[in-house]
Amino acid sequence: MDTGVFTFMDGYVNFMETRSDPRTKDWALMSSPMPLLTILTTYLYFSASAGPRWMKDRKPFDLKYVLIAYNALQVVFSVWLVHEGLQSGWLSNYSYRCQPVDYSTNPLAIRMANACWWYLFCKLIELLDTVFFVLRKKNSQISPLHLWHHTLMPICAWIGVKFLPGGHGTLLGVINSFVHIIMYSYYLLAALGPEVQKHLWWKKYLTSLQIIQFAIVLLHSCQPFIYECNYPKFIVFLLMINSINFLYLFGTFYKRTYNTKKQA
Repeated sequence: MDTGVFTFMDGYVNFMETRSDPRTKDWALMSSPMPLLTILTTYLYFSASAGPRWMKDRKPFDLKYVLIAYNALQVVFSVWLVHEGLQSGWLSNYSYRCQPVDYSTNPLAIRMANACWWYLFCKLIELLDTVFFVLRKKNSQISPLHLWHHTLMPICAWIGVKFLPGGHGTLLGVINSFVHIIMYSYYLLAALGPEVQKHLWWKKYLTSLQIIQFAIVLLHSCQPFIYECNYPKFIVFLLMINSINFLYLFGTFYKRTYNTKKQA
């Protein structure tokens, strides 16, 4: 084997052992990135290739009651995640200026780390959004933005649980879960059928809410560059880049979808 490969592997192992949080290393999916990458590779292959080909000559599945149950569960799950994020820190002892990660075994610190893992789990469950589109032959809903968003969020969540299960970056999860309460409530009502769908006039505002979400996260992510609290600047920089990326993508989607309709 090439010496460069050995060097890379040694560096990787050393990085994982010295930088990761020992409290979460034995939790499900956290031993290495391979389980997550396998799930996401399978997801992308099914969503972009295997699934549509398998459904090509089949009738769309009627998933009405599955969707009602799924969306209701997502609402409840999101409410719980917001509650845990607030109770674990953001409602009381966390600073909105700059908040370091508490790596101790303090009950609140463990509670926040646990909430971070469940947030990761929630991001993986959300991959079913795309699976349901495929099974219902709603392939027009599976845009590059949709796939990128659903793939990147679990990766970010995994990094958070592995290295930073608490602190400044967790506000993103709280805000995102709050947005998902509203989003999945909309999907739940839409799943009830045409009689309810005709009264759902606020779909475009869901995209506006997503844009506001990333704008808040971007502004909040800037804080550790102003106020020092020993939170990694590199992670803050990545959060900012991620927020800017999604602001652009969701803003472009909003313009293309709703401004074009208005002009037409």
